[in-house]
Amino acid sequence: MNKKTKQPLLQNPAAISVLASLLSIVIGLVLGFILLIILNPGEALHGMKAMLGTGFGSMDKFGKVLYQAAPLMLCGLSVGFAFKTGLFNIGASGQYTIGSFFALLFAIQFQMPWWVCLLAAAVGGAIWGVFPGLFKAFFNVNEVITSIMFNWIGMYLVNLLMANMPKMLASGWGAPNSDRTAALSSANTGAIIPKGGLDKLFGNSSWINISIFVAIAVAIVIWVVLQKTTFGYELKACGLNRDASQYAGINAKRNIVLSMVIAGALSGLGGGIYYLAGTGQYVLQKSILGMGFNGIPVALLANSNPVGTIFSSLFISYIQVGGAAMQPAYSPETIDIVIAVIIYLAAFALLMRGIIAKAISGRKTKGGDGK
Repeated sequence: MNKKTKQPLLQNPAAISVLASLLSIVIGLVLGFILLIILNPGEALHGMKAMLGTGFGSMDKFGKVLYQAAPLMLCGLSVGFAFKTGLFNIGASGQYTIGSFFALLFAIQFQMPWWVCLLAAAVGGAIWGVFPGLFKAFFNVNEVITSIMFNWIGMYLVNLLMANMPKMLASGWGAPNSDRTAALSSANTGAIIPKGGLDKLFGNSSWINISIFVAIAVAIVIWVVLQKTTFGYELKACGLNRDASQYAGINAKRNIVLSMVIAGALSGLGGGIYYLAGTGQYVLQKSILGMGFNGIPVALLANSNPVGTIFSSLFISYIQVGGAAMQPAYSPETIDIVIAVIIYLAAFALLMRGIIAKAISGRKTKGGDGK
């Protein structure tokens, strides 16, 4: 009777991915600490403690971590979903912006409840995702180029529309002339995502709401779609080899468009979740929103795994909340640089995975030669 041989832990691809992510995080934290020493030696240790300890310092701060993690998670899912299908969705920021606009449009202009506004946000992001998909599928235009262009188009389009919709702005609700949207607390309280009693659990936190559970549920659904459905298999097949998938009878053009539509819907939903929390207002922008770009390291750190994205978004949100506690010892610009170093070094997980796999393979080969 043949016994099934158990695969060594370090030869398991999932274990290698987790180890690579952890090593990348450690390297990022070490380099971030070195940067703190260079910039302000006397406060480096205190600054690092603040960054690593603030998120768990109080229930309110932890509530803020969860609040920021939800849109990050959805933007990470957007980028990761496109990665899985062989596409680089660098347009998550534009889709996030359009999704935010649709959510606020339905909330303030049309006075809709929060769940309708979230659906509208997903539809807005999906609409903005379809254009790079169509150009890629039918004209073979690189999606990176079209996505970057549509980031700027989306930002300026939203600015133009909001500037010509007085009811959308705070000034339309009795406030002085404003370049920001009306506060939902005065414009439409029904559009604010409910807290579900979590605010009491988190020490009357003004940040926390059920959006973190919505984001986790979406991550699980995306994992099921990619891993357990024929549709997900076809999407991944197109990503691995478009020509071979077409030869096998898979409609590659349709799947490319659908992949970008779904990725756009995820980013748009992230924008809706952020601005429907009722804690912030959309400000007419002069630069592209960074949330979509932060989804890139979230996806890379998770190796584009939807479940892994849950944990990578929580980590990045955690150090962002901790970074805010480093003032006044460090200026906001310094904190942004340190956080950027940690985040983007953490995104080297894919490279680290290759190095670890190669090292294990080399050790295995040496062991075989010694027999």
